[in-house]
Amino acid sequence: MTESRFRAVKAYKNETFLASPEARALRILSEYLEPQSRFEELRVRDTIVFFGSARIPSREVAAAEVEAAKRGDGDVARAETRLSMSRYYEDTRELARRLTLWSKGLSNTDRRFVVCSGGGPGIMEAANRGASEAKGENIGLNISLPFEQLDNPYITRRLAFEFHYFFMRKYWFTYLAKAMVIMPGGFGTLDEFMEVVTLVQTLKIKKHLPIVLFGTEYWDEVLHLEPMVKYGTISAEDVNLFYRTNSVDDAFAFITRELQEHALKRPVENGFLSDKR
Repeated sequence: MTESRFRAVKAYKNETFLASPEARALRILSEYLEPQSRFEELRVRDTIVFFGSARIPSREVAAAEVEAAKRGDGDVARAETRLSMSRYYEDTRELARRLTLWSKGLSNTDRRFVVCSGGGPGIMEAANRGASEAKGENIGLNISLPFEQLDNPYITRRLAFEFHYFFMRKYWFTYLAKAMVIMPGGFGTLDEFMEVVTLVQTLKIKKHLPIVLFGTEYWDEVLHLEPMVKYGTISAEDVNLFYRTNSVDDAFAFITRELQEHALKRPVENGFLSDKR
């Protein structure tokens, strides 16, 4: 019998089909099942999620930009603004480092709280960097974008993910989260913050989820919720769904107190918390 020059391709290896509109449900399911399998394998059940701008640089980078601008290579005012904003990079880095050390030091429990970010540059990089400097595992939930947002170099390699669908990425941000930190950011940060607050407000998230809105100077200027209370579009108590602060010490104390009081007292079943989500 002569060997056939043609061999059919199995459906699950047919890349043309997998990239087609007809296979969208499979792609969505893959972005649910594949991360779940890795999280279960690595026993990641609890995360502390950091949101914030991809455009905020480290102090070192921002200071170099100021010096370059003063030599005539760039806009001095813009560079100085970026240097001022770099405090949020450094605050994120320090808070993530301290939370990781705190988690690693927990006794009489197998629970650990793993820092998680969107995996890109800026505030995301700072969160992963701080956790890495504390020699802790950390997660990066990256997203494919037209301008190719690359993974930052501080993510634990086996916990680096690349998503196509924003909603599946948001699902994994939220499902394992036991606390969230919202640093200054743009449209994406506002979208993530508002969606989570809405889920808490409407009790779609039933677990206790402390949310820190960090950076009072920035957020007081950008985000005005009082008129919504005034006009009755939200309740007065809705502004208490998150905690405002401008201090790493304060944010650290608040988050660790909330986790000790709520998350650490809940049992775990089948690798995940038994509370309803």
